[in-house]
Amino acid sequence: MREDGKIDYVELPGGDLAPTKAFYAAAFGWTFTDYGPSYAAFEQGVDGGFDSDAAATQTPLVVLYAHDLEAMAAKVEAAGAVIVKPIYSFPGGRRFHFRDPSGNELAVWSEG
Repeated sequence: MREDGKIDYVELPGGDLAPTKAFYAAAFGWTFTDYGPSYAAFEQGVDGGFDSDAAATQTPLVVLYAHDLEAMAAKVEAAGAVIVKPIYSFPGGRRFHFRDPSGNELAVWSEG
C-alpha cells in the first residue's frame, strides 16, 4: 500500500536505453517495461525507470507519493520548499517537482 511521503519511485538518466537495459539485465537480471521509445521502467525492490530524454532527467530523481497531490504541494511549499514544476499529468498519473532547502529536486506523484 502506498503511503504519503514515502519513497515510491526513482528515475535515473537513461542515455541510450538499449545498452543501459542490456547492462542491467546482464549484470543484475533486471527486466523492463517500455513506455514509449524514451522510457523503460523497472521493478527491483524500489520501482523506478530510466528516462532517455536528457531534458527530463539529468540526475537521479526520487519520487514520493501522495494521496492528495494538491494538499501535499501546499504542505511542501509551506514547509519551505520551492515548487519548480507545478502539478502536471503524465502517463500513469499526475505529479509536481520541488526543490528542498538543500537544493535537491524531488517529485511527488499521485494516481489521480
